[in-house]
Amino acid sequence: MRNVLGLVAAAVFVVGPALGALRLVRPLAAFAIFALGGLAALVVAAVSAVQAARGRGLGAGGAAAVVVGLAFVGLAARGAGAPRINDFTTDLADPPAFRHAATLPENRGRDLAYPPAFAEPQRACCADLAPATLPPGRDALQHARQVADTMPGWHVTLVDRQTHTIEAVATSRIFGFQDDVAIRVRPQPDGSSRVDVRSKSRDGRGDLGANAQRIRDYLAALTP
Repeated sequence: MRNVLGLVAAAVFVVGPALGALRLVRPLAAFAIFALGGLAALVVAAVSAVQAARGRGLGAGGAAAVVVGLAFVGLAARGAGAPRINDFTTDLADPPAFRHAATLPENRGRDLAYPPAFAEPQRACCADLAPATLPPGRDALQHARQVADTMPGWHVTLVDRQTHTIEAVATSRIFGFQDDVAIRVRPQPDGSSRVDVRSKSRDGRGDLGANAQRIRDYLAALTP
């Protein structure tokens, strides 16, 4: 029975991301299947380790559970310490607003305002998130849009020259989670431009640090 459970847990662990990648189930469902497989593998791995210590051997299922369990712990550790918030910005006092995103069917009925309670957890974990400055003498909005077009999984949905804003949807490759991104470019008195970014998940409360890392990656590409 232990061998069977170990093999089943390993299969579920793999099937969840596969279903998400093929967009056959919703992202949260794919992640739940993946997590269920990982947790089940940890239990089977623990039982198998005890029985192996008693001389009964791991067996194929036990070995599979150990491998999957270690992989699950390793992946979970990558998000360790991330606060349980899913909305990050480079401007906590005046976060870029989601205007076009609010009109999308996927966001119908959702409050896209930045939650004030998220500000302190972001300060504690991500003090490095700060606006970028582009030098004078270039079309800052065009540059910001060109960089957005190069970001993996991003689809630009709005470029508004009147408000100097860009919006995009970022889709994760494996599970298919979709996050909304807003970029705001503000001309400064010295001719430079200040660029603020906001990234917000559509699903879940925590994001394992994904939105903060997305902002970092974009700003690194914007000002190499």
